[in-house]
Amino acid sequence: MEEFNQKPVILEKEVRSAKGGIMLLLLLTGMLIAIAGIVLGGIRLADESYLLGTILLVLSIVGLIVFFICLFGLHVVNPNEALVLTLFGNYYGTIKKAGFYYTNPFCASINPAAIRKLEENAEKIASGKIVVSTIGKKISTKTLTLNNERQKVNDVLGNPIIIGAIVIWNVEDPTKAVFNVENYMQFLSTQCDSTIRNIARLYPYDSVEEDSDEKTLRGSSQEIAQSMKAELQNRVEEAGLSIQDVRITHLSYAEEIAAVMLQRQQATAIIAARQKIVEGAVSMVKMALDQLNEEGVVLLDEERKAAMVSNLLVVLCGNKDAQPIVNSGSIY
Repeated sequence: MEEFNQKPVILEKEVRSAKGGIMLLLLLTGMLIAIAGIVLGGIRLADESYLLGTILLVLSIVGLIVFFICLFGLHVVNPNEALVLTLFGNYYGTIKKAGFYYTNPFCASINPAAIRKLEENAEKIASGKIVVSTIGKKISTKTLTLNNERQKVNDVLGNPIIIGAIVIWNVEDPTKAVFNVENYMQFLSTQCDSTIRNIARLYPYDSVEEDSDEKTLRGSSQEIAQSMKAELQNRVEEAGLSIQDVRITHLSYAEEIAAVMLQRQQATAIIAARQKIVEGAVSMVKMALDQLNEEGVVLLDEERKAAMVSNLLVVLCGNKDAQPIVNSGSIY
């Protein structure tokens, strides 16, 4: 059986870099010397010292070009940022500590998310609404928030629901984020959609029975969010991302069944309220009969007790106020 070749694993390594301030001072000094050499070479040429003037001029121009190229090796890394560098197609290293550094001037920094953003905002850049320099190639390791758009999914009972969530995350391993996926931001967004859909279809929106211990999307939102966080973290581990928290921001029935489900909830509430009313009414009737019997206020036979119980239940359980009737004659 033919085995598939696994992609090579790239381990993060720290760049061996020099102090940027010292190298900047040396490069500026060298450029000043080269400029002085160009001036001196021109003076020698003017004095008809062609050989010495030509040598000074050529060496100074070459030196100025070299020193100018070396300036591209200077990098400033701000706090909570990282710089992933490649050299002629090979991984060179990563700078994660804030500071001013100097590396090989031929190293190139990579940030697929910045390239994607540059492509998406090409029209705005052309119109001058966005400055190109604001779209950098540094990987931000700050805590970020992904606002996942509301999407329609089906719960475990097949009911269509609308659910939305936010994801609090950060880049934990910049090297994995750059080399293991095409665009780590788009990758996270896609995996977030898939995770929410997979978790939501495992639970009902709400429990049919009031006393049920079954987990639901509405009643167990914290537990469901923790499940989403665990699954999403497992999915984006390869991209070097860390999921700090997942929170459900919106949860409702879809429009096509929202009215029906509202009626069901109202009916459930009415039944529960009626049940409490009946329980209270029966307790009050029993208390009234027991107190009348104990104090001997009136002696009632079974038929009269049944009539009294019926009247009291009608009064206590009715939706409208009872209208009293005064009987001036005999009750028999």
